[in-house]
Amino acid sequence: MAMTLNWSEIDTVLLDMDGTLLDLAFDRHFWLEHVPESLSRARAITLAEAHQLIAEKYQAVAHTLNWYCLDYWSQELALDIRAMTWEKRSRAALRADTLPFLQALRRAGKRAILLTNAHPYNLEIKLAETGLAAHLDLLLSTHTFGYPKEDQRLWQAVQQHTGFDNARTLFIDDSEPVLDAAHQWGIRWCLGVSNPDSGRPDQTFARYQAVRDYRQLSHTLT
Repeated sequence: MAMTLNWSEIDTVLLDMDGTLLDLAFDRHFWLEHVPESLSRARAITLAEAHQLIAEKYQAVAHTLNWYCLDYWSQELALDIRAMTWEKRSRAALRADTLPFLQALRRAGKRAILLTNAHPYNLEIKLAETGLAAHLDLLLSTHTFGYPKEDQRLWQAVQQHTGFDNARTLFIDDSEPVLDAAHQWGIRWCLGVSNPDSGRPDQTFARYQAVRDYRQLSHTLT
């Protein structure tokens, strides 16, 4: 069920990127298929061994900035993650409902800010492939601030940087722990994304309402 939003009480919309504006299928393929396959070849180990090794390394830094850092993974896995990202860049794709929603936000005079945990190089590649930047008022990578969205210090820094008003801000993300962090900071409107990955079943949220098609929200803006 999508949240009923009172747009007259919302000035700023903070938007995650991967799984929220872009199809998460790119990242799933890259991190859960391409990286293990590359590691298996590089180390002459089985694919199952590569998956196990990577899963343990992912788990060790979950919800920290390193989890999202291409340079960290290049060092940790001895793979050129930047080059691998470039090679797979054509897989980056907008959700079908993203541009209609962003255009509706602009027509309604709402400030749309991208707030992503993606590494700046990853962000640059995806923006070049999708043309997303033209439809947003500001683009922020949490790496610039030194903390991921799961950290309260990030929200303090972003609020100081952008001046958003907690009571008049909507935050949309496909991760419940990230939504928890935004809610803890005091952001009034927090909305999940039930279908972040076109290749996977829908997900459910325990604590937040979620949207499946932003065009449902776009209609309420006009």
